[in-house]
Amino acid sequence: MSSPDLRIRRATTDDFRSLQALWRSMHFPAEELEKRLTEFQVVEAVDGQILGAIGVQIIGQHALLHSEGYTDFAVADAARQLFWERIQTITAHHGVFRLWTQEDSPFWGRWGFQPATIELLARLPAEWKRSEKPWLTFQLKDEAALAAVEKELEAFRESEKKHAAETMDQARSVIKTITIIGFIVGIVGIGIAIFIFVRHGLALPPR
Repeated sequence: MSSPDLRIRRATTDDFRSLQALWRSMHFPAEELEKRLTEFQVVEAVDGQILGAIGVQIIGQHALLHSEGYTDFAVADAARQLFWERIQTITAHHGVFRLWTQEDSPFWGRWGFQPATIELLARLPAEWKRSEKPWLTFQLKDEAALAAVEKELEAFRESEKKHAAETMDQARSVIKTITIIGFIVGIVGIGIAIFIFVRHGLALPPR
């Protein structure tokens, strides 16, 4: 079956029975996956029949591709192509840096997934470390470069915050100085007014 005959969409609760049958046929933990139904993307034929599914779980800046299965593996390669396009859209929307999977289809290796080194495995979210199967990983964004940019942005934000605080301090000092000057001018003005009034009063001829 070719790609034009297939459609990818997010799973809904209406798909539960079909997915449950699929998971059981693949010997996946159906009861556990039922609680994570909305993680799944499904591939269906033009008549609406579900032919396969894959889970995409996102934790922070990492995404896990899991529980891939098909009712007919003849459509697997065409479906994976569509899944891959959808996965890239989803992960870009969520700001994901790195993909992980334990799926062993050669397809994922052809699309750039590599065995995870010990150094990379240190970045694997703790929630996924329970499995001892080999891990494959794919870098979507340069984490080191993004971290450096973020560090520079943080330094810029701190600099701007410090500059704003200094500007506020200067503004407060100016306001305080103006207030003091105004107070002094007011007192001097009152003093002059009193002086003029007294002097004028003394200058009046006696009645």
